[in-house]
Amino acid sequence: MRVLLVLLVALLQGPAWAEPAPSFQALEESLTCQCGCGLTVHSCNHLQCPSALPLRQAIREQMALGKTQGEILAHFEQTYGEKILSAPTTRGFNLVAWSAPFVMLLLGGGVVVLTLRRWRGGGPPTAPPRTPAAPSSDLDRQLDRELRDFEA
Repeated sequence: MRVLLVLLVALLQGPAWAEPAPSFQALEESLTCQCGCGLTVHSCNHLQCPSALPLRQAIREQMALGKTQGEILAHFEQTYGEKILSAPTTRGFNLVAWSAPFVMLLLGGGVVVLTLRRWRGGGPPTAPPRTPAAPSSDLDRQLDRELRDFEA
């Protein structure tokens, strides 16, 4: 019983293990260089880049403060805006941009399935063949007689 109580208290307090220390390279890969090269801070190959070098220094400073990777990325996002992140976030309009292709793919698949089912099912049911009915008038009777005589 005490073990369960201790586990419950530990779970309510949060994980006993801390988020691992952020990797410098992972942080560099998570940020886009602002010099216009379109690469991440880690991949920027400009010598004495006016953007990558200060960003690397700022990453080191944030890591020295003992911040987690999420906190460091949030700091850069607040400072430079969302454009600094190398991957778009999954909130706000970006959530729609991430999910819209999958929703459209599912809708398109549904339309294809429904169309194929309709085509496969065929058209409206056909009427059974008509059996000759008894002649309703004198002209019909006369026509039947003449057709029988003609066939004979």
